[in-house]
Amino acid sequence: MSPMIIALIIFLATYALMLALPKFRHVVAIAAAAVFVIAGFLPFNKVWGAIDWNVILMLAGTMCIVSLFIASNMPQRLADIILSKTRDVRVAIVALALFAGVISAFVDNVATLLIVAPVGLAVSKRLGISPVPVLISMSVSSNLQGAATLVGDTTSILLGGYAKMNFLDFFVYHGRAGIFFAVELGALATVPVLFWIFRKNKQTVPKTDIIEVHDHVPSVLLVLLVILLICASFIPGEKPAITNGLICCALGLFGIVREVIRKRGLSHAAKVFADIDLVTLTLLIGLFVVIAGVSEVGLVDEIGKIFIRAAGDNVFVIFVLLVAASVVLSAFIDNIPYIATMLPVVTSISATLTTANPSLSNVVPTVLFFGLLTGATLGGNITPIGASANITAIGILRREGYEVKTGAFMKIGVPFTLVAVVVGCVYIWLVFGH
Repeated sequence: MSPMIIALIIFLATYALMLALPKFRHVVAIAAAAVFVIAGFLPFNKVWGAIDWNVILMLAGTMCIVSLFIASNMPQRLADIILSKTRDVRVAIVALALFAGVISAFVDNVATLLIVAPVGLAVSKRLGISPVPVLISMSVSSNLQGAATLVGDTTSILLGGYAKMNFLDFFVYHGRAGIFFAVELGALATVPVLFWIFRKNKQTVPKTDIIEVHDHVPSVLLVLLVILLICASFIPGEKPAITNGLICCALGLFGIVREVIRKRGLSHAAKVFADIDLVTLTLLIGLFVVIAGVSEVGLVDEIGKIFIRAAGDNVFVIFVLLVAASVVLSAFIDNIPYIATMLPVVTSISATLTTANPSLSNVVPTVLFFGLLTGATLGGNITPIGASANITAIGILRREGYEVKTGAFMKIGVPFTLVAVVVGCVYIWLVFGH
């Protein structure tokens, strides 16, 4: 049996176990990562580089800030304000999802979820409802909007760097309205979907007094975090791969040191460190290694070749197959390593097509790049392990005492994804497909 087949079997078993054993996903991921390394599928000297430390550091740093943010009562205040502007529970949930989406257009999805999740939890507590569907809605909305701008998600940053796109190219690209508008049309199309999903939640929102905030510094740190992450995307030339992670950790460390000085003790700092979700971080580390192992043995490349042979030279068929494949694969593979792997594949497809027909140079690779980004970004919304933001949301809910079943997640994620993908990709093809 070839190494590729063995790697495929281990890979499929890993994801099957993670779906079947949600409480032990991190254990399964680390165990699978160890198997890939021990079996020699991923050389030991490549393990460190396989892990996206920028994402890990961003998570850790933002978790520290969010811990202080929650303790300041600001999430509860924002929850009170949102509830005061809504007429029923259904509207409140949709408003929270849109709120998360707007922030996610300018901040990494995981960081966004960590920022807005406390507000979702506070709203759920005020309404007396389960926070599970609330945070799932916020997570999928966050994933959708991550493709809207260059700084919205790591996948957008990867595409921008590979295709030499700047911040404004996401709005206007080669004289045409860019992918930002495809994402926003998809977002608008999902609003009726969310209203339909939560159609039974018509309870009147109870009116309460707006709580007071006793420390505004954590909120300032979060706003500063957003600004610095946006500014970092405009740094010219080469910059450290962990730039965003260092920004998050630096602000988190500042908040902890200030808390120690303000409270004159280490106990509060210890609580902040305790709020770092090590289970989620462990799960992500394991997944990064597993995906690197799969890529190392050539499995992903082979899938790409099979897909190319099946598509022929029809650009529309290739576009549809690329989007469909990206949606399906990203439902189980974290979209960051998937995008990184598929960008060269798309370039190869484009080169083959334009060599045979030079007139297609105005169409490819743009339409394929945007189709890839849309499919991979939204495909992660189908399952709870398809995107880092989903894993983070489930980790937050688990710490609150709620376990998320795969079926409960897919009940929201699947219809949301299908509508957004169809609308967004129709727009992309109509604008860039000719």
